[in-house]
Amino acid sequence: MPCHSRHHGIRRQLKYFPVMPNSFQQRTIRTNGVDLVVTEAGDPSGPCVILSHGFPESAHSWRHQMQPLADAGYHVLAPDQRGYGFSSLPKNVTDYGLQNLTDDLVGLLDATGHADATFVGHDWGALVVWEAGRLHPDRVNAICAVSVPFTPWPAKPTDLFKMMFTDRFFYMLYFQEVGPAEKELGADIRHTMHQFMWAASGAMYKPGPTDPSELPPMAGTGFLDMFKDVPTHLPSWLTQEDLDYYVKQFTNSGFFGPVSWYRNLDANYELLKDIPIDRISMPTFFIGGDKDAVIASRLDTLDAVNGLTPNYKGSVIIPGAGHWTQQEMPDEFNGALMGFLKTL
Repeated sequence: MPCHSRHHGIRRQLKYFPVMPNSFQQRTIRTNGVDLVVTEAGDPSGPCVILSHGFPESAHSWRHQMQPLADAGYHVLAPDQRGYGFSSLPKNVTDYGLQNLTDDLVGLLDATGHADATFVGHDWGALVVWEAGRLHPDRVNAICAVSVPFTPWPAKPTDLFKMMFTDRFFYMLYFQEVGPAEKELGADIRHTMHQFMWAASGAMYKPGPTDPSELPPMAGTGFLDMFKDVPTHLPSWLTQEDLDYYVKQFTNSGFFGPVSWYRNLDANYELLKDIPIDRISMPTFFIGGDKDAVIASRLDTLDAVNGLTPNYKGSVIIPGAGHWTQQEMPDEFNGALMGFLKTL
């Protein structure tokens, strides 16, 4: 199908989906060799904020942040990143490394005429914005990471995981082989997304096993096998329209691209290991939830690791918020984010 008609189809298909407020626009932006569907709000002449989503989400995860940021005078760009939704779906695992992911976001600045932006990232998107500060320090004027703290790997991540988990199940190792994860997660996308959204929410948080030997064996275990006692109704912060929209996006994209971000962990380590952390010299900030399984067991270490970046301005930990921080508690999240932005 010719590019033009494909782009027109994207605009039409998403424009009329009822979740999008009228004040938001969507357009397809060509950047770094891919087409990204970008949700946009605010005055294009205002300072730019780029919102980088995590897994398995999309720009829709920022639906509660875009209008408040626009009202505060910012030009807000929230892409469905490569591999997601109706954005480009490159076919090679190597297409999903951090060099490409950060180049994509910087390309949005070129396409919209901005010299730099404040980069806000959640989950995998947090890793992208942390490292955008290292790979593109002249284009990033500040960083706000959500859920995932700064992570300076001391060795190849998969080697570390194998040492820690041996023959026990760990999802990042399960994701390394092309095929099984895509098949499992794509078999019933509505079920997958329902399970995901509940299982990582604050309402479902339970401290996990401290000893990897308590985990099930890697052989014969799937990702969704880790989610137990998930309610059949939706969490209070997620509407049926929200879930329908995510399902529509992942029905189009599948899971190869999103999961391939994890398949680049070792390559990302090689890319970054000799680049000094102090290139991340812009102001940095962290927002998390105290019921987020990614950080709940190490809240007392967050400021130390984030403080490896030389201009770290501190953190806000939101009581009761789970992994879907900005979706679960948008008012508290927006207050924390705006508080940081006002200091810049």
